[in-house]
Amino acid sequence: MRKTIWTTLTVILIFLIWYLIADRKTPFTGNARVKAIATQIVPQVTGTVTEVLVENGQVVSAGDVLVRIDPRPYEIDRDKAEADLEAATQEVGASSAEVSAAQAKLARAQSDLDTMRIQSERVFALEKKGLIAISKADDARGQLAESEANFENAKADLEKAKQRLGDDGIDNPKIQRALAALADAELNLEWTELRAPATGVISNLLIAPGTYARSGQNLLTFLDATDVWIEAYFTENNLGRASVGSPVDVVLDMHPGQIVPGVIESFSAAVSLSGGDEPGQLASPPSTKGFLREPERFPVRIVLPGYEAGNAEDDLRFQLNGQADVIMYLSENTLLNVVGRTYIRLVSILSYAY
Repeated sequence: MRKTIWTTLTVILIFLIWYLIADRKTPFTGNARVKAIATQIVPQVTGTVTEVLVENGQVVSAGDVLVRIDPRPYEIDRDKAEADLEAATQEVGASSAEVSAAQAKLARAQSDLDTMRIQSERVFALEKKGLIAISKADDARGQLAESEANFENAKADLEKAKQRLGDDGIDNPKIQRALAALADAELNLEWTELRAPATGVISNLLIAPGTYARSGQNLLTFLDATDVWIEAYFTENNLGRASVGSPVDVVLDMHPGQIVPGVIESFSAAVSLSGGDEPGQLASPPSTKGFLREPERFPVRIVLPGYEAGNAEDDLRFQLNGQADVIMYLSENTLLNVVGRTYIRLVSILSYAY
């Protein structure tokens, strides 16, 4: 009897020691989800949807047309604006062809710049939270600077075209009003085509030809497939030895029995205690209740090298906010790593059942 008690106590002690060591060197969490940038595709103009060129779940490339809104009212507005500009320039003895082309170029540059600013703001917000690689943010800055330069060049070209019209002519208020009306008409016509902002996947598509689209009203959701990651919440004790580049294994609920290798890309320096995990705000870890004080959890951003959402050649599919299990390997201890890999393998097998 005494031997049984001592054996039991020894096993418990060994398990406790292993748990304390593993909690620092091979920490595990089941509190992890697949994350990506979700963008609401919102029209800037109002009208009837004439074409829906994508399907739910379809992979699209940057610039692909997703939805077309009836352009005829906006083509009429453009033609009228062009006619008004021609009449105004003829009235003051100036040719409008060059000015019209320069104005259209400026309208396109303005549209591209507006789109790039919106995309860059999302990237910069994720950068502040530590949820995106610095290189991706630098790329966004470069693209934004290029769009701004194109816009300034278009403005300069328009100014040159205006000057060639003559000081007296271009300063005429009628021409100024006609130019502004044409720019507005060109921009509205361009906005009748809703395009993919990047390579990604279409989700929550609930429209069809004949749907009346309103300006500012969501039509569908676009998931950016160029930047998919795993957001795993670990306790502060777990993160003492973790660093960028540390290897991890991930089990996705959508792919039971399969272990996907990954690496730590970044850490969040803070979390919110009040909830509301919105872009630009601090991450808010899910709360749990228990007898003892619940340790604070911090999000760790994990990437899966070699896997890209929307890539037909990959054997993985990603679902935004899909659940995952993650184990980190933070030491060179062979025994602990073998036990950790055995444990995550068991978790992957059990994921068939739940």
